[in-house]
Amino acid sequence: MCDYLKKNNFTLVQLSICFMRRFPYFLVFISLVVFFFGCSKPPGVGGKASIKGKLTGRFYSDNELTVFTGMSPLGDENVYIIYGNDQTFYNDDISTSYDGSFEFNYLRPGKYVVFMYENCYPCASLQQEKLFEVEITEKNQVVDLGEIILNKEQ
Repeated sequence: MCDYLKKNNFTLVQLSICFMRRFPYFLVFISLVVFFFGCSKPPGVGGKASIKGKLTGRFYSDNELTVFTGMSPLGDENVYIIYGNDQTFYNDDISTSYDGSFEFNYLRPGKYVVFMYENCYPCASLQQEKLFEVEITEKNQVVDLGEIILNKEQ
């Protein structure tokens, strides 16, 4: 009907009426597109999943990490998380508890990178990151990284 009106040079009012008749279909189409494609949430805070672990230090008395002195939990150690795996700067950080445990809570499904720093020799800064790539696939999932051993100079 609208094509017929366009071909026969009808007035703008008549063309507007034709459009208004089809407008509800257009709104339904746009609403469906937004609902299915516009509502995906990226990794990050806002969910019910969590990532946890426990840091233990392997201590050395020299900066070359050759004289082992013992092991103990790493309290007050920084642990970092990156939401998604395409970023280079961390999104959040926490400190471990007195027993070395940590937990990132309220995460949505997606990919994450959890990292912390340990001493190393020979490396330029005498520190290197220890990375863990994690994927949360379920809303209430708890990912346990277990015990993570880091080399530390006393």
